[in-house]
This record gives sequence, structure tokens and C-alpha cells, in this order.
Amino acid sequence: MKITGAEAIIKCLEEQGVDLIFGYPGGAVLPLYDALYGSNITHILPCHEQAATHAADGYARASGKVGVVFATSGPGATNTVTGIANAYMDSVPMVVFTGQVALSLLGKDSFQEVDITGITMPITKHNYIVKDAQRLPNIIREAFNIARSGRPGPVLIDVPKDIQTTLLDYEPVSVATGYESCNIYSKTCMDEDELKANINQAARLLSEANSPVIYAGGGVIISRAYEELKAFAEKLKIPVVSSLMGLGGFPANHPLFLGLVGMHGSRYANYTVSNSDVLIAIGARFSDRVISNVQRFAPNAKIIHIDIDPAEIGKNIRVDVPINGDVKTILKELLDMVPEKAFNGWNKQVQQWREQYRLKTDFGPGRVKPQYIVQKIYELTQGFGIVTTEVGQNQIWAAQYFNYAEPRSFISSGGLGTMGYGLPAAIGAQLARPDRRVINVAGDGSFKMNSNELATAVKYKLPIVEVILNNHALGMVRQWQRLFYQGRFSHTTLGVDTDFVKLAQAHGAEALRITRNEEVEDALRHALSITDRPTLIECDIDNDEKAYPMVAPGAGIDEIIDE
Repeated sequence: MKITGAEAIIKCLEEQGVDLIFGYPGGAVLPLYDALYGSNITHILPCHEQAATHAADGYARASGKVGVVFATSGPGATNTVTGIANAYMDSVPMVVFTGQVALSLLGKDSFQEVDITGITMPITKHNYIVKDAQRLPNIIREAFNIARSGRPGPVLIDVPKDIQTTLLDYEPVSVATGYESCNIYSKTCMDEDELKANINQAARLLSEANSPVIYAGGGVIISRAYEELKAFAEKLKIPVVSSLMGLGGFPANHPLFLGLVGMHGSRYANYTVSNSDVLIAIGARFSDRVISNVQRFAPNAKIIHIDIDPAEIGKNIRVDVPINGDVKTILKELLDMVPEKAFNGWNKQVQQWREQYRLKTDFGPGRVKPQYIVQKIYELTQGFGIVTTEVGQNQIWAAQYFNYAEPRSFISSGGLGTMGYGLPAAIGAQLARPDRRVINVAGDGSFKMNSNELATAVKYKLPIVEVILNNHALGMVRQWQRLFYQGRFSHTTLGVDTDFVKLAQAHGAEALRITRNEEVEDALRHALSITDRPTLIECDIDNDEKAYPMVAPGAGIDEIIDE
């Protein structure tokens, strides 16, 4: 059939099973928005294009689907850049459609013209500028395949305005949307014989290990390998530590789980890694926030690294046994090859560390404590909430004091560390999972960056709970200034400059302020009882509250600063 390019975009989105997009209209996408008019696809209009990308990111993480964004040319397109980079760093599948000036105006500094494909080339898995309307449907199909296959990530399609209005021949196709492990977009795959030999070597090392540890990353969640990981750890009685992105991939209330490892990892998790003889990294990229001093990270351990992306293996740390492939598939193979083990002296030692160095959990009455707030969120949601976060101390407390029992229940900006991410991501997550309550744990500095998205949550009647841990400062930066810059607080003290309660009320949200631990439970119960609009809780915390434990930059992860 003959349809316009804009109509073909909508048809192709329907082919891909897309029922929700986030976008902001403008001149260069008017034909696309006209084609969207009357469509069955739901469109969410945020206050800013950056928020559209973060919301699509949160939607993708909470649902496992591809997030979709529409933006116009020029500033509309450049406003998506931070969100695209965020998705790229954390391997989130997303397809971003940007409008562009007509082909005849390209390269002429036309009104709202910008080379968005050039700008985003380093932060996308792939990107396109469409110059032949007939190719548009296949480009879209290929873009979705690239976004969700192998190691997922964002793809951008730049569509000139005249391409959107050009008639083309459209033939519908049936689309398979399942997870694909290894394809042409994952660069290279290991030779089959080498892969088999390395899996055998890994099985042998694990069978002979006296003090093994599993380091689980976000790849466990992406590949849906959580059941295999749990069975694998239980069969070998191996303790499990997690990266920030891996939280929820292994049940936090499991006796083998030790929580975060690295800069803000627990002392017992870091000690376990530091004293291991075999470390198996599963879908993790050995970020600098995990390994810190490369020479002192697991110094006596043989390292096995399973990852879908061959570029990650050996990039940041030496690897003794590289295994390039889908985490779920590899774990299934290993599970059949390793013998069952009994609890031993290593497990006893790990348990002793855990008991000796537990995080503080007994918070009495007095000025409100952020750790206590997160604990109470966990208790009142019984662990079945979805927590999004901003970046900084709030992010660390949310990671440490909520026991994530389910995958896709912790949504946070890991690699890029984007302030302002959490609230729009909460919007996307709540739309993806209306059966779960979404709580965004924020700092006051991060909240200010995208506070206008409260209006979006109100508009769509989303019962998000926005918890602001207000220390009237840029808390994590202030903490570093206190510890490493002799207390020179250069431009990190914000003071009492905004009444967040009044701001929320002006947007039409419910809002309240608390100052003491005794008020926390009632405030959270009230917020969770509201189902037709967001609720903001401003929590007045001490501006010198620290996120501990902490490892200083460049130190070994067993050199821990705490209270």
C-alpha cells in the first residue's frame, strides 16, 4: 500500500508491539504527530525532551521492552542527548526518532538544524539519517533489532521532514521480538571450540575453589538469568555480591547475598571479594566504582568473566577465563557441569564478617535519618515496590537499605550518574508497571533539575511517591569535600531556598514535610494510600549525613571508611 513516511513510522511501531511512546512535538515532526493523531499508541507528553528519554529509559528497565521517544529537530534533538548517553552507559534498549529539516536544507545552517547523528554517534549502538523514504520501514525494523539484541542500547533515527511526507510502498511484516544472544551487532563471538574449552575450564576452577565468589551485574537482569543464577549459587554455595545495576538480579533476602561491592559496598562484601580464590563475574563490566585500585582487586583470585559484549572482557581488569556469550545460556551449561557442594569454612568466614560488620539498622527517635526512611519504604511495600533514584547519597542509601527481591525493581543511573534522572524514570516505570507502587528516592539538588516533571505525573494521575532527602546541599559532593578537601565546601551548600511542599502543591500534587523519625511511617502510609496523583514527602535531614561505608578513590576495596 502507498502511505507517507510518517504513517510508515506509526505502522512499524505497531508491528513492533509498541503501545506507549514519550515525546514532545515541534515543527520538524508535525507530519509524524499528525500520523499519530487517532492512533492506538498512547503518547506521554513530558515537560522537556530530556525527561522524555529518561521516562522511556525507566519504562524499558521496568518492563523489559524497548523505550520509544519522539523529538523535533535542533534543540529538541539535542535535549535528548543526556538521556541517550544514560541509556547507552546502562545498556537500556531505546529507539529515538528525531525530526530533521528537509533534505534540500541539510548542511545550510537552516532554522533548527543540527547534525544529531554526528552528535550521538559515540553514545548510540547505531544511528541513521533517512535519505530514501523507501528504506524507512526496514531501517525502523533493523533499529529495534539492534536496540534489543546482544548488549541492548539506544538507536537514533533522524527523519527529514520531507521524508515524513513522501509516499512509499509499505508491506507489513511479522516481527519476532524475543531476546537474541549473539548476532552481527555484538561485534564478534568466540570460536565454538574456544568457548567450550573456556566453559570447561571455568567449571573446573569453580569445582576446585576453596573461597569462590559471584560478582553479578546488570547483564543478569537483561538476559533474564535470575533463576539460573540463584540455582547456580545454591548448588555451589557461593556467596553473591552485586554491582549497582545488578540489584534485584539475585534476591536480597537470600542467605548467600552480600549486597553491593566496591566504593559503597558493605565491608563484608568487599572482604569476601578481596579474600576469594575464584571470582566469577556474570554480566558485569568491572566499573571503576567496583574495582577501585586494579592491582588490589581480588588479588589472589582467578577471574572468570561471562559477558555478551566481547569488548568488556579484559577491558578494565585481567581475566583468566573469558567467556563471551549470553549469560543465561552459559549459566545453564555451567549448572549442568559443576558438582553440588556443601557449606564449608569459607561460608562460615563470610557469615562471621556479615555479622561483625552489619549495616546499622536500629534508628531511634530524633531527627529524620535517610537510612530509616528507605528501611520503612521497604517494610511498607513488603519489598514489592519499584524504587527509582536520583544520583548521589540518596542513590546509595536506596541501594543499601531496600532489599530488592525482584528483577527490574531498582532503577537508577549507574554509568553516567545523571542528576534529574529519577523522577522522569519513575514516570516511565509507573506506566510500565501499574501493578507496583513506584517510589523515587531523591536529593534536593537532583530534584531541582527535573522538578517540573511533577506536572507530568499529575497530568497522567500517576501515584508516584517522591521522597526528597533534603540536606540543603549537594550531599555526595559535600561528603567528598569533607573527606578529601579539608571541608572546603565550594558551592555545594544550597541552603533553604525552595519550599518543595508549596512547589508540589502548585503542580497539583499531594505534599508534606517531615523532620523526625517518629513521623516517617505515618507520612509513607499516607502517601501510599493515595492512588490518583503523586505525593511529595520532603524529609529534612542533616547536611553532614554521610553515605557509608566508602572506599577512597584509588584505594583497595578492603580499605574502608565508615563511621
